[in-house]
Amino acid sequence: MDLALLRTFVTVHRAGSFTRAAALLGLSQPAVTSQIRTLERQLGRPLFLRQARGVTPTTIGDELAHKAAPHLDALVEITGSGLDDESSLRSLHLAGPPEFTAERALPALTELTGDDGRQLALRVSFGTAEEVLEGLAAGHTDLAISTARPRGALLTATPLCDEEHVLIAAPQWAERIDTGRLRRKGASALENLPVVEVHESLPLVSHYWASVFDTRPAASGTVIVPDLRAVLACAVAGAGLAVLPRYLCAAALERGDVVAPHEPAVPPLRTYVLAVRTGTLAMPHVARAHEWLLGAAAEWC
Repeated sequence: MDLALLRTFVTVHRAGSFTRAAALLGLSQPAVTSQIRTLERQLGRPLFLRQARGVTPTTIGDELAHKAAPHLDALVEITGSGLDDESSLRSLHLAGPPEFTAERALPALTELTGDDGRQLALRVSFGTAEEVLEGLAAGHTDLAISTARPRGALLTATPLCDEEHVLIAAPQWAERIDTGRLRRKGASALENLPVVEVHESLPLVSHYWASVFDTRPAASGTVIVPDLRAVLACAVAGAGLAVLPRYLCAAALERGDVVAPHEPAVPPLRTYVLAVRTGTLAMPHVARAHEWLLGAAAEWC
């Protein structure tokens, strides 16, 4: 069987469309379509169901992808790095949420960068949980940090760490909170206070309210800014209450820039996973970064 056909097939399987696969491969869309049809004729079975937007693999298509993809990735590793592992600088493509990646993952992984030939060159992109998994499946990245677990067998995920969420407020807002009422009545003690969040849906505040108070937040966001570091800055400036990962606001809490008006016995947690395409841990540079991040994460929890 022609390896070029298999490579095109795996790329289409990961990308979810002939058009996206063509862009990744540097081919025309008709050329990709022709190669897939040739492979389907050779196998005597359809590999994809054509839809209005993209393609969906058949059962046979999924089975072939899961068997072939790891071996093709290993071949790419060999041809990309050469036979002498000592001679090349390997690029590792990482994707994850901006704040966690910047504050946690990158400081750990930069210890693997350097000027000798066994070190890594890092290439980093940011995105939502779903976006980084889609990019990993499509072959754009080697590792993905996500709060969503991938489905199916194409991607493999390992728990990385748990992130504790903390309710914070600037001192002037914390003084207005009746902590006794907060303990007795829960979220009703916070109803009239402004909220700072990353999205109109209040994902972190809603998660905290559901986990701690067993209810939904009554208020809408006063300030919406799509970066947790900006949320912290707004909270410090007195814009309102916020829910943030403890690692991100620990220094501000220690300085007294913000306070935690409520410390539940069981704080809300969010779990991060470290995902790879199944089989790619056979690549030394991916395996090394994967192992390094898991080791570093043991100190984060």
